[in-house]
Amino acid sequence: MTATAFWLAGREATGETSFDVTSPWDGRVVAQVSVPSEAQVEEAVAAAHAVIDEFSATPAHVRAAALDHVSRRLAERTEEIAQLISAENGKPIKWARGEVGRAVSVFRFSAEEARRFNGGDAQRLDTDAGGTGRLGLTRRFPKGVVLGIAPFNFPLNLCAHKIAPAIAVGAPIILKPAPATPLSGLILGELLAETELPAGSWSILPVTNDRMPALVQDERLPVISFTGSDTVGYAIQQSVPHKHCTLELGGNAAAVVLGDWASEEDLDWAATRIATFSNYQGGQSCISVQRVIADASVYDRLTAKVVAAVEKQGTGDPSDDTTDVGPLVSEDAAKRVESWVDEAVAAGAKLLTGGKREGATYAPTVLADLPATATLAREEVFGPVLSLHRVDGEAEAFAAVNDSKFGLQAGVFTHDLQTAFRAHRALEVGGVIIGDVPSYRADQMPYGGAKQSGVGREGVRYAMDDYTYERVLVLTGLAL
Repeated sequence: MTATAFWLAGREATGETSFDVTSPWDGRVVAQVSVPSEAQVEEAVAAAHAVIDEFSATPAHVRAAALDHVSRRLAERTEEIAQLISAENGKPIKWARGEVGRAVSVFRFSAEEARRFNGGDAQRLDTDAGGTGRLGLTRRFPKGVVLGIAPFNFPLNLCAHKIAPAIAVGAPIILKPAPATPLSGLILGELLAETELPAGSWSILPVTNDRMPALVQDERLPVISFTGSDTVGYAIQQSVPHKHCTLELGGNAAAVVLGDWASEEDLDWAATRIATFSNYQGGQSCISVQRVIADASVYDRLTAKVVAAVEKQGTGDPSDDTTDVGPLVSEDAAKRVESWVDEAVAAGAKLLTGGKREGATYAPTVLADLPATATLAREEVFGPVLSLHRVDGEAEAFAAVNDSKFGLQAGVFTHDLQTAFRAHRALEVGGVIIGDVPSYRADQMPYGGAKQSGVGREGVRYAMDDYTYERVLVLTGLAL
C-alpha cells in the first residue's frame, strides 16, 4: 500500500516513515500515512513565517474564492469523504454525511466573512481639545501563524474550523490532525492545493502527538487553536503563557427537563432527543448529553421514555445506513468507558440499560442514582452513557447543572420565556439551548465554554476575531 502524502507549504510531500490508520470497527488498515521528517516540519514552519506579510496582504476576493472552491468541492465529493470519515473514525455513515455538510457550510461562511471582514471603524478624536484635526481608523491584522491542533471526533469539520477562519483573515496556518484520523484533514489539503493561495500559507502535517510540544514551543507560531482534552489543553497553555491560545476542552453537558414540559408529546420529544444525542458519534462529542436533570414531577415518566428510546439506538457496522451508534475510536477508549460504568455501579448507581462492551463498541447506557463521587459524575465520559437525576424545581435544577467543573453548553426543556431568560443568566456555560438538548451547534455561532471547558470561541467570525488584533491609524491635520 502506498503511503498517503501530506501537504507541505501547499505542495504534496512524503516522508521517510509512515503509520497505519485502522478502522475502529473491524481493525482493517484504511490507509498508510506518510510522516513528515523534522526537516520537513522546519520547512513548513519557515515557509509559513516567511509568507505572513504576503498572505495578510492577499486581496479578500482571492482568499474568498479559495474558500468557496473548497466548499464546492466538499459538496461534490460528499459521499466519498463521508465514507472516509466513517472508515477512519468509526462514525455511522449518516452522521459522517452530516459532518461533510457542516464543513461545506464552514468554508462557505468563511468565504462570506472574508469578503466583508474589516474588523474596524472610524473614530473622531476631536472630542477632546488635544485631538482636534485627528481621526482614528481601526483595522484588524493577523497575530501571526496559527498552529491548529484538531481532535479525532469530528476529523473533517473541526479541521475546517481551524483552517477556514485563518485563510479568511490571511493568517498562515499549520494544521496537526489527530493521528487516529488524519485522512479527512489531508483531503482538505488536496482541495486547497487546487486553489491559488500563496505557497506557505497552509500546511497539513500528520505528526505524532509526541512531536506536538516542539510545535507548541516554536516562537514562529504565536497563535494556538486547540480542541481536545482539558489535561492536554491546559498543559499547552501553561507551557506557553505568552502565546495566544484558544482552547475548546469539552464538558459533561446537561439536559434539564422542567415541570412545565409535562405533556406526553413533550416528554416523547425530550426522550427522543436525549437518546439520540447522548449516543450520536458514539457519545464522542463535547456537547453530547451526559446528564439529564429532571423535575420530580416528570422524572418517572421521562425515565421510562428515555430508556425505551435509548434501547432503540441501533449499534453495528458504521457503513450501514441503519446504524445509529458505531464503535468508539479505539478498544482502549471503550474499555475506559466500561471501567467508569462498572465503578459507578459498584458505588451504588442503578444500571437501567446497556453496560456491555464488545470490542470497541459500547452499548448505549443509562444510569440512575449516580453517586456524586463517581468519575462519571465529575468527568467527561466521551462515550454513549447518560445518567438521570431527580430535582425539585428550577433553582435546584440550575444548581445541579452548575455543580460541575465544566461549562460548555446546556439544554433546557421549558415552554416559559421567563424561565429561558433566567436560565441564560444563571447557567455557567457558553451556550444555553432552550427546548432542546445541549448538543445543538450552528457553525457560525460563537462556540466555547466557561470554567474548565476552555477559553476563547470557535465559530467562523469569532475565530477570525481571535486570530487577529486591532491596529489603530491616527490621521492628523484633517478638517473634520
